[in-house]
Amino acid sequence: MQVVSISSLKGGVGKTSMTLGLASAALAAGIPTLVVDLDPHADATTGLGVRPSGQTDIGRLLKDARRADLGAHAVPSGWVATAARRPGVRAATLDVAMGSAHSGIYDRPDLGRRDQRRLSSLLARVEGYSLVLIDCPPSLNGLTRMAWTASNKVLLVAEPGLFSVAGTERTMRALELFRREFAPNLQTAGILANRVRETSHEHAFRLGEMRQMFGDLVLSPTIPEQANWQQIQGAAHSVHHWPGESAQQAAASFDELLTNVVDPARMRRRTARV
Repeated sequence: MQVVSISSLKGGVGKTSMTLGLASAALAAGIPTLVVDLDPHADATTGLGVRPSGQTDIGRLLKDARRADLGAHAVPSGWVATAARRPGVRAATLDVAMGSAHSGIYDRPDLGRRDQRRLSSLLARVEGYSLVLIDCPPSLNGLTRMAWTASNKVLLVAEPGLFSVAGTERTMRALELFRREFAPNLQTAGILANRVRETSHEHAFRLGEMRQMFGDLVLSPTIPEQANWQQIQGAAHSVHHWPGESAQQAAASFDELLTNVVDPARMRRRTARV
């Protein structure tokens, strides 16, 4: 099972949007996926069209990490039913560990090693998924450390702007320090540039700056600024099942990004063997 944290130490760069885009690509690729909404704002839970029926949220599950059954409390995304209605499409699994404000009790800077492993303990008992996407809060407090401890890879999200590029550099330094102290096998999946305007000279300059600073870690393709993205999310819809050329172009970008972050074909083969 591949576990990928989607992170940024700067808020407002579209981290949750990128989590949703990758989840949409995983659903379209037939990869059994679990999205863990670790951000106390729980925006990923809302965007995935979750309709809980008595399941426990991730905050309460973390509190009882030794005994809690995360798999039993994962909620199917509302996107699955939408995908299944399309002719010739067999919907894959896309479940959500629901976010809530209760997880905020762990989002503090002094979280100990034992607490840092709470999410790892929950995921160690989960079966049936090939991919786990963790939507982290925009900080380097306890919840992000918890996510990084449980992950194989960290995907960083940035905008092509001065403050975001500076924030990404700080995140890279923090990730390297964390790797040395806690997770020597943790990999950087790459840096995803979001909300890129092709006509902006400032964005072109900052993208060049990012490539100079981070080299091949800057992923391709970048994600362009999209006018109807808020409408798609407001409808709690998968970008792969939203009509219109711009949505389909965005869907194709996320398909390519998913391939660059993980190996979808390998995951499908592994699922078939199980």
